[in-house]
Amino acid sequence: MAHSMPVAELLFSETDATPMSTDPATVKPWSQARACLRAAPQAWLSTTRPDERPHTMPVMPVWADDAPCFTTRPGSRKAKNLDRNDNCVLIVSDPNLDLVLEGRATRIQDPARQRRVADAFMTKYQWPFSTRDGLVYDDGLPGSPEYVFYRVTPVRAFGYGPDGLTATRWRF
Repeated sequence: MAHSMPVAELLFSETDATPMSTDPATVKPWSQARACLRAAPQAWLSTTRPDERPHTMPVMPVWADDAPCFTTRPGSRKAKNLDRNDNCVLIVSDPNLDLVLEGRATRIQDPARQRRVADAFMTKYQWPFSTRDGLVYDDGLPGSPEYVFYRVTPVRAFGYGPDGLTATRWRF
């Protein structure tokens, strides 16, 4: 599912009392953020527990169907939190960008999409998943445990440059 290009803008204006750049030339393109998401070997995923406390854990992201995706076990705290409240934050970094992506994570249940995400995990991490009857398994582990795939649909994102002085906001 293709997304329209997000609106990229400065996070701060000249009227804000901030040490951040207010030069429009420093706005980062979404293509840079997307490349950071695609290449990141690890991301930090924040979800909300039933008692409203935050829960943050590392995940291994892949890019599939034009969005960041990740996997977890269906009984994990992450999965339980997301099944109750799909709002999440995904954070990745590379030498040129620190990216904070706010979005909604939904379970991928369509077998064709599951297969594409499984293929992305194999390509990026050499982590083989099999899909059977709409479910995802890691047959490389004893007992072939079940996993679930999630797709994060961005709502807004923030990108910070390595200079500590540039910030971009993307609105979707």
